[in-house]
Amino acid sequence: MKKITLLLFLFAMTTVFAQKQISGIVKDNKGEPLIGVNILEKGTSNGVSTELNGTYKIKVKEGATLVFSYIGYQSVEKSIADVSVIDVVMANGQVLEEVQVVGSRNSKRTVVNSAVPIDIIDVKSVSTQSGKIEINELLQYVAPSFNASKQSGSDGADHVDPASLRGMGPDQTLVLINGKRRHQSSLVNLFGTRGRGNTGTDLNSIPASAIKRIEILRDGAAAQYGSDAIAGVINIVLNDNIDEVNGAISYGAYSTNAQGDFVTGTANTDGFRLDPNGNGNSVGKNQSFDGGSLKIAANYGVAIGEKGGFVNFTTEYLTKNKTLRPGYDFRKGFGEAAIDGFNFMGNMVIPVSNKTEFYAFGGRNYRDTDAYAFTRNDGARVVESIYPGGYTPRITSNITDNSIAAGFRTKTDSGWKVDISNTYGKNYFHYYIKGTLNASLQSASPTEFDAGGHSLIQNTLNFDFSKNYKSVLNGMNLAFGAEYRTEKFNIFAGELGSYATYDIAGLPITNPATQTIPTDPISGDPRPGGSQGFPGYSPSNEVDKSRTNLSLYADSEFDLSENFLVSGAARYENYSDFGSTLNGKIASRLKISKKINLRGSVSSGFRAPSLAQIYYNLHFTNFNSGGATEVLLAPNNSTVTRAFGIDKLKEEKAINASLGFTANFGNFTATVDGYMINVKDRIVLTGYFDASALNIGVSEAQFFANGVDTNTKGLDVVLAYKKSFGDSKFSATLVGNINDMKIDNIKNRSLDQGTFFGKREKAFLLASAPKNKFGLNLNYSKKWFDTGLAFTHFSEVVLVDYADEDDVYSAKTVTDLTFGFKLSKELKLSVGSNNLFNVYPDKQDEQGNTEAGGYWDSVQMGFSGAYYYARLGFTF
Repeated sequence: MKKITLLLFLFAMTTVFAQKQISGIVKDNKGEPLIGVNILEKGTSNGVSTELNGTYKIKVKEGATLVFSYIGYQSVEKSIADVSVIDVVMANGQVLEEVQVVGSRNSKRTVVNSAVPIDIIDVKSVSTQSGKIEINELLQYVAPSFNASKQSGSDGADHVDPASLRGMGPDQTLVLINGKRRHQSSLVNLFGTRGRGNTGTDLNSIPASAIKRIEILRDGAAAQYGSDAIAGVINIVLNDNIDEVNGAISYGAYSTNAQGDFVTGTANTDGFRLDPNGNGNSVGKNQSFDGGSLKIAANYGVAIGEKGGFVNFTTEYLTKNKTLRPGYDFRKGFGEAAIDGFNFMGNMVIPVSNKTEFYAFGGRNYRDTDAYAFTRNDGARVVESIYPGGYTPRITSNITDNSIAAGFRTKTDSGWKVDISNTYGKNYFHYYIKGTLNASLQSASPTEFDAGGHSLIQNTLNFDFSKNYKSVLNGMNLAFGAEYRTEKFNIFAGELGSYATYDIAGLPITNPATQTIPTDPISGDPRPGGSQGFPGYSPSNEVDKSRTNLSLYADSEFDLSENFLVSGAARYENYSDFGSTLNGKIASRLKISKKINLRGSVSSGFRAPSLAQIYYNLHFTNFNSGGATEVLLAPNNSTVTRAFGIDKLKEEKAINASLGFTANFGNFTATVDGYMINVKDRIVLTGYFDASALNIGVSEAQFFANGVDTNTKGLDVVLAYKKSFGDSKFSATLVGNINDMKIDNIKNRSLDQGTFFGKREKAFLLASAPKNKFGLNLNYSKKWFDTGLAFTHFSEVVLVDYADEDDVYSAKTVTDLTFGFKLSKELKLSVGSNNLFNVYPDKQDEQGNTEAGGYWDSVQMGFSGAYYYARLGFTF
């Protein structure tokens, strides 16, 4: 009752503020009306856009200030004072507030006239018209070549979603925050259908509520930004708004009505749903919904001084329950992981003088995650006195990301812009295995273990200099700089019981010749040691490795005429562990007319092997329908790796080329860009080699290797239309990607190709580059009401299962629908559904040979079905 009273009070209070209607026309400096100029009441989310004839109408509070902004023009602020008509002339030739956009170090360059394809995504508008609560989910449906998918049964990858651009690996896309390099996750993906053998940056560790916009450079950029930028760059720009509190409370849940005909008794069908409070092998109550997700977010900013300084803070809390979907008998916990997370992010600028400012930003993300491993039904891995009838272990983790960046920006009297900064980031990933046991301890085994974990620390020192020369040619921009980066990768051991095998006396086995391993009384098989579900890291797995990297770069842009731009970049990098590289890039843009631009680029690039790929090692159990085998993932520098003829890892090398055009016809804009990416010596995770003859306690071994060369060709399309009809607005956007990856060469040398990188591994790599994805987004708004309808088409995906047979997932289209209601100027209620019609991937056969042990693999469209949500947004 108190909550209802509060809402009614807030609603009533909004009516007491006097409203005033302002109208006018916005023109350029040649007197031509400007269409689609954004007009915002400063400090609020109240805004409109100009009509076809440049006119506008807006109702604002008395004493308000209007902000007029338009890409390619200098922003204008006007106080309404005592007038009701405000006409504005906007000067062109400048990007908004001289904001530097990713892909160019020229602050005068706009997205429209850039030489390379860049997407600018307004996160606030996207997130308020969608029930998607994580960054990966948002980008999956609005960026043409961005792909991400939830994993299941993939150990650490269940907790960190791998994402990529243009079908490349998760570690072939560089992520920046406010233009500064973001640290990667310490996790290396070993299982699942995407990103196998790759590391990457965890985008979901950044709160969506802290983001002003996301810039996606869809072009090779290693020559500009360094390693990892083979596929492109994602730059996340943090909020800088002041004098308002905004945020949202949202809740949603998934329908458990999985599509398909399932054999009676199938886990997580009616009457056989896994009891989450049991041992992972007992039946609980039926549920119509699961995966309930509550997200609470708030953002607040205040001004510092009177020269543009500010500090902006965001806090975000997320709790999400598991989803459970039909799985085979050995995979009763198939579904998405549970998450409890807390985010804090800050962004600050403090003017020191008229030409110098200090800036800092950073934050902390903490997540407690919980996912089921594969089910143990019987055999030597089951101790009946602890888990009668078997059990399903849970892999839980505590993941922490801390980051802080600080620096000074200044402009010298001669016009040079100088930026000196230091950025520190750390990812910490700690495993705790629950609902498990160490079978060799038999009935004396604990049921929870600290399994250890891994961490990555990255520190980057940058010196950047740039200057724009307006009087040279039609404009020239020069930039150069240096970067010094240190990285440190650690694996730390878990408790003894998480990795040790014990003898019949309950002592850790140190001498197999004199100690006896307990056996299962039914099968007679020896009982395995270590925590089931995920064996802990032992002291022999521990790693403490670091390296340094020095980079020097030069970057230039020349406006040879008003219509013709040429840019070039070169970058030298020297790594302490593998040597040096030199890469270059040339890009150009030609204005064919006032409305059409032609653009293209050619560049070389590289990606250094990550420390995790070089030093990661693990002894684990591989489960499939045929049973379980013990596997050693050997580090690249080990004698086991060398014994199989695997060489020392070296950098991946790439050649990128793109050609496209942009068109702007008033209400309609279009960008179409073709691309080619050739990558040599891609680092992959091999298949399982027979290692029984090595007498190292495992049946099989696998490795990281520079294993394949790939050639990728594709096309990105973005078509957008918007129109205003009086108080109504309509927009339609079509985003699409067509992609074709070929594996040109497999570098197995004398090793068996089918084992080194066989049919199954090839299918996983190619599935990460789906043939196409198209999204149509339709939006309509009128006064206090808006609605959005989105169709996303995912192409066919073919994977290869454990029986060496093709698992075909035919093309599917997913529909999202949302309705928004402005309850007041401060409150907005949104309700809707993602995957409204509960579309699932094609159900696979009953043989249980899929990678994740469910009736579906992890494909781009997901496997959790329809999601329904409500969201209450607020701005004060």
